[in-house]
Amino acid sequence: MKPLIQLGSLLLAGLFSVASIAQQPLLVEKQTFTLDEYTTHGGETIRNVKVGWEAYGELNEAKDNVILVTHFFSGNSHAAGKYTPDDAQAGYWDAIIGPGKAIDTNEFYVVSVDSLVNAYPNLPTVVTTGPASINPETGKPYGLDFPVVTIRDFVNVQKAVLESQGIDKLHAVIGASMGSLQAIEWAAAYPDWVERMVSVIGTASMDAWTIAGLEAWSQAIKLDPNWNAGDYYDGQAPLDGVTMAQALITHGAMYPTIFNQVAPAQQTLPTEGLATVNNQLPAAKWLYDSSRQRAPLADANHILYLVRANQLFIAGHQQTLKEGLNNISAKTLFLPASNDLLLMPYMAENAAEQLKALDKDVEIEHIDGPWGHLDGIYSIQQKADTLKAFLQ
Repeated sequence: MKPLIQLGSLLLAGLFSVASIAQQPLLVEKQTFTLDEYTTHGGETIRNVKVGWEAYGELNEAKDNVILVTHFFSGNSHAAGKYTPDDAQAGYWDAIIGPGKAIDTNEFYVVSVDSLVNAYPNLPTVVTTGPASINPETGKPYGLDFPVVTIRDFVNVQKAVLESQGIDKLHAVIGASMGSLQAIEWAAAYPDWVERMVSVIGTASMDAWTIAGLEAWSQAIKLDPNWNAGDYYDGQAPLDGVTMAQALITHGAMYPTIFNQVAPAQQTLPTEGLATVNNQLPAAKWLYDSSRQRAPLADANHILYLVRANQLFIAGHQQTLKEGLNNISAKTLFLPASNDLLLMPYMAENAAEQLKALDKDVEIEHIDGPWGHLDGIYSIQQKADTLKAFLQ
């Protein structure tokens, strides 16, 4: 795979995993869970909800060995293993999920679920319900008639998946980035379920700086004329806007150290740059070309809904963060990335301090690496021993 395309998959499609322990691949199967109807946290009803899910390891007789892994913004439930032995890439956290690994599938039954309004509904391995889905009342895609959903809604659908298997307790819930929001929401919303919670590159609530930064991703889509206020399913998709949004996401998720290593180096006064401002310089062209190649797999409205769910987030969905955090009884571990420019480490540090002030059981360690926010995915193996000990 060419580096440009590989990085595109690595960054946003959730198809890449850091090098893992050499062994036969863990083979997994994508399954589909269906709810006849679901009522959102905002009180709206969605009919015929479908989400994909995967499981690794075996559920024990007591059904008390369950670890839920919640995925990041541009990811999906493919957290580990391969669908076939010939797959080029394993799930994004294959380095730490599997037999004998930090999240040991010889001991634990590990479950992961595709989120509602998943950013990549056109990816063949993703099963999700969102604005691009058919509204049973009209026979047409929902578009912006789809109700706004929150991180709590993602959690509630996951809970329904688990309950369908007779599960009513989690040994742990672990997630990175948007997955970390779901993990702490699980602990705040359903404290009787959650014994341990791990927040990787995360936060307990969105602050004004981060909300405004996320809005740029949405505005990139809304400014594309083909977006047409969300009504584009019978016409041309707003791929220019999606390309811009994905480029912004990628750029924000990386740290300069790694970006400068993988992007083309700038030549002194390049000819194409001097010729016209319509020509992109090499580093920008690399970023936007990569984003353009991935754009057809995404859906513009789905990205907008995911952004809003993240912008609205406050752990526990109470009037104040303190109220939400006070509900948490789980032992908690925060793993922020030192060079994170997207969900900066101060956010996890603040959450840990507030939990400590409430006399909660809290640990925090920083992930060091060159990737920035993406160190929560690609450098996670450096915390394998920490995770293994925490889960014991």
